[in-house]
Amino acid sequence: MNKYYLNYLDELESEAIYILREVWAQFQNPVILFSGGKDSIVVTYLAKKAFFPSKIPFPLLHVDTGHNFPETLQFRDELIKDLGLTLLVASVQESINSGRVSEEKGKSATRNALQITTLLDAIEHHKIDCAIGGGRRDEEKARAKERFFSHRDDFGQWDPKNQRPELWNILNGKHFEGEHFRAFPISNWTEMDVWNYIERENIKIPSLYLAHQREVVWRNQCWIPFSEFLKLDENEKVVSKKIRFRTLGDITITGGIESEADTVNKIVFEVAAMKQTERGNRSDDKRSETSMEDRKRQGYF
Repeated sequence: MNKYYLNYLDELESEAIYILREVWAQFQNPVILFSGGKDSIVVTYLAKKAFFPSKIPFPLLHVDTGHNFPETLQFRDELIKDLGLTLLVASVQESINSGRVSEEKGKSATRNALQITTLLDAIEHHKIDCAIGGGRRDEEKARAKERFFSHRDDFGQWDPKNQRPELWNILNGKHFEGEHFRAFPISNWTEMDVWNYIERENIKIPSLYLAHQREVVWRNQCWIPFSEFLKLDENEKVVSKKIRFRTLGDITITGGIESEADTVNKIVFEVAAMKQTERGNRSDDKRSETSMEDRKRQGYF
């Protein structure tokens, strides 16, 4: 008798596709939260596989802070065009202009936390009942508490102690009016899994992930890209370094690392030797020990 064995990437892919199909089966109006980062790109690619030969049957939602990398926006628009999908854009700047949120002041000001209100407003406006994200449990201790189907109450808030059991991969998406879910198809993946999958499937990624020359400033123990939004101290200098980014967010808070990894294969070898988590260069995560969980409780990604 012939036996067929899946390797670990095939198993992770199969699990993610199962979750994506369960989302489509159980919810009326789901979306994929798309940031232009590698994880949301992989989730979108998996959704393409899950529903092939049909198109992905739901739109992508991007929460635009107004402080994005230009390369990220260009990649986002090209991907949407290639896949023939609908893109919903929720603007943090519009939330500021309407008085829904107040912009932070000072050198370390960021719009990261302001995304919470903008996202929840978009979920209510578009009547979204499930937002599919690229969060992974290995990224951060708060994300390690997430289930595949993560319940949010009618205020959009997350209670890690009040989640549905997921025994034998049985997923429960039942919810009351006004509540919604977040779904995380690649929860069980690691950073290394993501890069191995990107290499195997030859998935396009933004050039920001590959080592390149860029003007940066040393701040918070990492290289922050210089931009019009960055306020410099007198002792800070703009220098040119060959760097790459392990994770993408606001241009004001996303730190790069010095690297020679200018191909996906080189990134795989580099990540294998890393001792620091990929979010270790995110300024927003350094504000406190519980900064991520505090934001997630309020409705963050």
